[in-house]
Amino acid sequence: MDILGFALAVLLIELTPGPNMAWLSGLAATDGRRAGFSAVAGVALGLLVNGVLAALGLATLLTAMPQLASVLRWAGALMMVFLAFEAWRGSTRPARVVSGQSINRRAFVTGLLINLLNPKAYIFFVVVVPQFLNGALLSLGNALLLALVSTAIATLIHLALVLAGARAHDWLSDPRRTLWARRGFALVMLLVAGSFLLADLG
Repeated sequence: MDILGFALAVLLIELTPGPNMAWLSGLAATDGRRAGFSAVAGVALGLLVNGVLAALGLATLLTAMPQLASVLRWAGALMMVFLAFEAWRGSTRPARVVSGQSINRRAFVTGLLINLLNPKAYIFFVVVVPQFLNGALLSLGNALLLALVSTAIATLIHLALVLAGARAHDWLSDPRRTLWARRGFALVMLLVAGSFLLADLG
């Protein structure tokens, strides 16, 4: 396997703006660094699961059955619309005390689901990965290895995004700034939902 070539391809893909990038930076800015770190952990687990499921045949199944990929995309889009609604509604309500543990748990689960409901993550293993296998088949072993490489690179980038986004968190402690930041975050999540649907309509 061409691990170095694969790592470079993953790096270029991860540096391209996408759902994870927009969501993680916005989450860290509005809910803080710990929520961002929890989300990164959820995303990382989702990426690892993607690799295993791809090796078990899900990627091939999604390629052969576009309607199944559409179901996943629509489910992901609906989830993001719901989160956008919650963020917007929260910006119009008086602040209420929510435990950090609850926020972090929700961030983790959302990060996991965003990736599990993104068919592109699975199809990546059908379209891109074979170019770096040197003629070998995608087995569970090499899929897991490549998923670990991909996840490590993605996690480093995601952590940098969270740290950058969290720098704005203290500045957003002013209630008026928080209101507009949460509304902006809601719009970001709507854009993420739109990216899921545009992929389905394209």
